[in-house]
Amino acid sequence: MASEALQGVDRSGTGRVRDAPGVPQPAPEPAPAEVEPTAEELASVRDTVLRLRTAYPSAEPAAVEAAVTAAYDSFRGARVRNYVAILAERRSRKALSAAFRPAPAPEHEGEAEG
Repeated sequence: MASEALQGVDRSGTGRVRDAPGVPQPAPEPAPAEVEPTAEELASVRDTVLRLRTAYPSAEPAAVEAAVTAAYDSFRGARVRNYVAILAERRSRKALSAAFRPAPAPEHEGEAEG
């Protein structure tokens, strides 16, 4: 009797029922709606493009802009927008690093050698 009661029960500890006959399955979540970028996000895109043009001088400006735009577009459906700018910049840097060599870091005056 116990095995009949447990038929279709997920024993992984999540408590979810796997395709048990007669048990209605939850509807899949709808895809998140695309969010239009705010003025602050658009300004962040421009700032990111400028920073990355400096960091990757061997890259064509259009390539930098395309990398940043693609990175921001990948987060268009994100519900939480707080970290979109930093995540998009990281994704852009990763894509550009794979294709281009970054500029060497400038040496700071007055730093002690050690």
